Amino acid sequence: MDGFIDPIGRLINEFSKLPGVGRKTAQRYAYRIIDMTDAEAAAFASSVLDAKKKVKYCKICGNFTENEVCDICLKRDRGTICVVKEPKDVVALEKLHEYKGVYHVLHGVIDPMNGVGPNDIRIKELLARMGEDTREVIMATDANVEGDATAMYIAKLLKPLGVRVTRIARGVPIGAEIEYTDDVTLSRALSERKEI
Repeated sequence: MDGFIDPIGRLINEFSKLPGVGRKTAQRYAYRIIDMTDAEAAAFASSVLDAKKKVKYCKICGNFTENEVCDICLKRDRGTICVVKEPKDVVALEKLHEYKGVYHVLHGVIDPMNGVGPNDIRIKELLARMGEDTREVIMATDANVEGDATAMYIAKLLKPLGVRVTRIARGVPIGAEIEYTDDVTLSRALSERKEI
């Protein structure tokens, strides 16, 4: 396996399966693991297994939680629902400490080029959440073709229900991912959202 002994080669191979981790970075990670003490390596492995065992999806919003229902769904105003692509987008928005509503995590966006249609993401679950107390749905998907298409598709489904549907403002650059947007830009985009 490229001149590496088997245990190191397998470790490099596993690290290189992670998104954004190329072969060189995977090698650096593998070498760092080898250089760890037994206690450090055990703590690292334990944290991976613990996260895999304990973390699940909230049965209401689809965000990460250790319980059946996440704390945000339990404690927040359910009248406003912010729709995002992934759980990491919830983390980015929560860092602002400005939004007081709940979330809905789609776990993807409509992307026909990659075979992802409306039935492949959590749109049905969003529609099932609509009730008399739902005042607004904020579409906070990424500012790219797939994010825009998903926002427009969902807006068309929600409009007949009499729900106000808004889209975060274009302070988020086109093609940018919410996770990597700075706090000031993200805050402005959220506060200057527009109805669609």
